[in-house]
Amino acid sequence: MKKIKITGLFTICSCLLFLFSQTALALTGKEIIDQTKKMIEPDAATSTVIMLIYKGDKALEKEFEIMSKKDGDDNTKTLISFTKPTKIKLLTHMNKGKESDQWLRLSSGKIKRITSSGKDKSFVNSHFTYEDLSSRNNDDYTYELIGSETINGDDCYKVQAEKKGNNRIYDKSITYVRKTDYVILRDDLFQKGALLKYIENSDIREIDGIKTPFKIVMIMADGSGKTELNVQTVQYNVELKDNLFNKDALR
Repeated sequence: MKKIKITGLFTICSCLLFLFSQTALALTGKEIIDQTKKMIEPDAATSTVIMLIYKGDKALEKEFEIMSKKDGDDNTKTLISFTKPTKIKLLTHMNKGKESDQWLRLSSGKIKRITSSGKDKSFVNSHFTYEDLSSRNNDDYTYELIGSETINGDDCYKVQAEKKGNNRIYDKSITYVRKTDYVILRDDLFQKGALLKYIENSDIREIDGIKTPFKIVMIMADGSGKTELNVQTVQYNVELKDNLFNKDALR
């Protein structure tokens, strides 16, 4: 009887493993990216960050704070406030199904709106553009699972994304999603059919159950430089008032 039970149990386990593998293989690119969003997007968050901008042999250091909050319609508002060396602020309203609205407060106190034609410009002389600092709404893109690849020893899904419509900075992006936990380890960004730059996430830590990269680096593909973000502190699901994200908050 014991042998029969063991054999039966082995058969059941084998069937379950087969079904699981078939389900994993059946995942679409959109489903994989949706899983990453569930993993990394709390209702509200605050963090402090040190930015290091490398150009040639020089490294320029800046410090800023980030506040971010989602509303009931899955729109996201984010305020970046620099504390060193200048008092620049960037407010971004990510509107589902629409282009993001962005306003920049200069160190002089002047506020200007970032237009569509300006979203490909460098943010505070870094290798990030204003477009890079906008939250991505998954429904605004088409996704295709194009294979698997190993990134720093981790097996990853390889998902290609293209933004719908003609108003886009990048031709496409290729995102590498770790299969074990759906954490994004790398994102390749293309312009005019060629790799322009890529962003890497590392030093992944779990904060309040959320896998969080504490080191984020944007690297130019031609070797001309990189910008490194080192997260110092992070808090999730904190209480943030809506008026913190109004345009008047920039003054």
